[in-house]
Amino acid sequence: MSANIVIVEDEEDLLELLEYTLQKEGYETIGFLNTKTVAQILEEEEIDLLIMDRNLPGVEGSEFVEELRYDGIDVPVIFLSAKDKDEDVEEGFVRGGDDYLTKPFNMKELLLRVKSILKRTSKKVSEGKLSYRDMVLDKSTRELKVDGKNVEVTKLEFDLLCEFITNKNSVLDRDYLLENVWQDSQNYQYKTVNVAINRLKEKIDPDKTKDYIQTVRGVGYKLC
Repeated sequence: MSANIVIVEDEEDLLELLEYTLQKEGYETIGFLNTKTVAQILEEEEIDLLIMDRNLPGVEGSEFVEELRYDGIDVPVIFLSAKDKDEDVEEGFVRGGDDYLTKPFNMKELLLRVKSILKRTSKKVSEGKLSYRDMVLDKSTRELKVDGKNVEVTKLEFDLLCEFITNKNSVLDRDYLLENVWQDSQNYQYKTVNVAINRLKEKIDPDKTKDYIQTVRGVGYKLC
């Protein structure tokens, strides 16, 4: 799957060159000449990386990133800046940057840094969060959001939903769920699984309009 990269650079020619080069490597890009609507895009879209200049009209780039971090937006950031003193670079990292490349720069080096950060952070994200339709499970905090709203679930219900999303293309039978979620297929009955799934369905779909989990008669359950 292609990564989505936002680039904020006020030199139009350089912005076009960056977009062209990254798209040629297979990345999707969204370019901006200032920061006016960047925060909104980061909140609304799945963005994998932000390449940020510092000398921008309006808000200075590293101050903007510091505000993003304060607001809980943790998208990885590479600063691409003519500010090249040691204290400038240090300031960039202190304010929330993940990497720093000074201008003039080598395009091949930028591509290598982009690839390196995406490889490192995509693994971290995939280990930390699971998503399906409008559900997002944060495995580090064990929080579930449905359509952007927190839904309180028990540890068992959370683990059950994780199992379904991890195996979203498969039908899971009750023996499998007892073995992998309850981790005890000897002392529990199929009825235990049925009751737990019905309770989970009530919590994630109280209006019974989304039908996330479907019963496959005689076999088990699957996501739909």
